Amino acid sequence: MRRSQIALVLLFFALVSACSSGTADPGAEGPGIDVIDVSGPLDSLALEFILSAIEDAARADQELAVIQVNSRAVLDQRLLIQLMDTLRNPPLPVAVWLGPAPAVAYGGVAELVFEAPVSAAAPGSMMGRFSPLVAGEPESRDGGPDDVVDVEELDIELQPTIRQYLQSLDGTTFETAAGEVTISTLREFAQGGVEGVTLRTPTFRKPPLSTRFFRLAAAPEAAFFFLVVGLTLVTFEYYALGPGVAAGVAAISLWLGGWGIVNLPVRPWALAVGIGGWALLTTAYQRGGVFGLTVVGAGFLQVGGMFFVEGSGQIDPRWWLVLPSVLAALFFFLLAMPTVQRSRLSTQTIGREKLVGAVGTATSSFNPNGMVSVNGAIWRATAHREAGLANGTPIVVSGVDGLFLEVEPADPIIEKPEK
Repeated sequence: MRRSQIALVLLFFALVSACSSGTADPGAEGPGIDVIDVSGPLDSLALEFILSAIEDAARADQELAVIQVNSRAVLDQRLLIQLMDTLRNPPLPVAVWLGPAPAVAYGGVAELVFEAPVSAAAPGSMMGRFSPLVAGEPESRDGGPDDVVDVEELDIELQPTIRQYLQSLDGTTFETAAGEVTISTLREFAQGGVEGVTLRTPTFRKPPLSTRFFRLAAAPEAAFFFLVVGLTLVTFEYYALGPGVAAGVAAISLWLGGWGIVNLPVRPWALAVGIGGWALLTTAYQRGGVFGLTVVGAGFLQVGGMFFVEGSGQIDPRWWLVLPSVLAALFFFLLAMPTVQRSRLSTQTIGREKLVGAVGTATSSFNPNGMVSVNGAIWRATAHREAGLANGTPIVVSGVDGLFLEVEPADPIIEKPEK
């Protein structure tokens, strides 16, 4: 491994370490306050982070831990139950705040805010759709509004900002595993001859960089986007570039898309429709850009994305956020790949004069356009309708017409009999 590569690896791990959650240093002002800030669907990684952050705060003898949430759904029932049990018998005082506005809490997230022993919400936030607790699961709760309502219509304390909420908690008594604990979120100060009371400095804890990287695919539209981009780049690499940077991006995109598929309540038929749309776009490109197949393929992608996840009204994909995935695929198939191929045909090493007379093999059936392999590279080609070229037929390049190679069947090699 070269020195530059080693340096990049060390930099990556340094960033992961710097962005990871740690325990707070109480410092001179005594025990502090940890604000555990998590947004987006509460998948297994997010719930594990919240649980570990509460444990870290308890080990550091912090005064208070506050879970700040803004999420439409919970994706892991086992860890949700574990978190609810922790809130009922916490190792240190723990409160929950829904915010900042406009924040939302549906399903298990609404349960978390509504049932926590100590909780509040920012005015203008929305709650509801209490069932199911976990998106995609059967109905799992009786009670609570099925529709989304403003928190001002619910029996929950309103606190506009996290600082105001922390100030309001001063002197509150919490039930913990060690018994009742009365907290102090304010401290006295004296500076420049001025004395007063101020809020203890809160420390905001966010998931580490590695967790946030995987959680990029926690939303259904994002997971579908990574899946479509990954599949499209695979085609892009195969037909236009060969192994390169796009292959690495495709691998990362498919990795994230696959992670989303595993963790989200994906509809199998919608996934199949989306992959079918990609296959139709690939076929249209192979045949020289058949307009009808392109339109149908784009439609399949849009439909597959819109119904990608069984969101239970909580994280259902929104069509306007699925549309960028379809447009990205169309960009690659209609603009990027033809442009790259045009560039390749214009190079001196693989110019027109170099290709004419070269022999190769058809990699698809021609009608009248198709794909051929010449000198180890894949090219778009066209042939006479009566040529009857099928997949595997030997061909010879007879000319170049724009982005297409003109090909015809290669003359069979006739072996001379031995004398």
